[in-house]
Amino acid sequence: MEVKGRFDHFNFNVLDLDRSIRFYEKALGLKEVRRMEAPDGSFILVYMGEEKTGFLLELTWLRDREEPYDLGEGEFHLCMRVPGNYDAVRAYHKQMDCVCYENTDMGLYFINDPDGYWIEILPERE
Repeated sequence: MEVKGRFDHFNFNVLDLDRSIRFYEKALGLKEVRRMEAPDGSFILVYMGEEKTGFLLELTWLRDREEPYDLGEGEFHLCMRVPGNYDAVRAYHKQMDCVCYENTDMGLYFINDPDGYWIEILPERE
């Protein structure tokens, strides 16, 4: 058997769902695609997406979670490519005060979301 999987979504658990949705809308232009709520209110899943790939970011909010999530050593990240003027996008993210790391030699930078997750930002491939 040869399995041919495809990427569908990646998950971040978040403490403040509305704040996270606003961040991903403003910083990356993602939009809510769908939402699933537990009948007992114990969790909400919000899937954020963009129009080009169909890949989704799942934001999971758990009602009983109050303490920040342990992000380990921070050695994992999501990566997004942005079209248009890359320097203008970087300046916009700096204005948002969410740039947490830059490597100009490699031509990349990272932003962090309200829960501390890192997102690598790269220019669109030509």
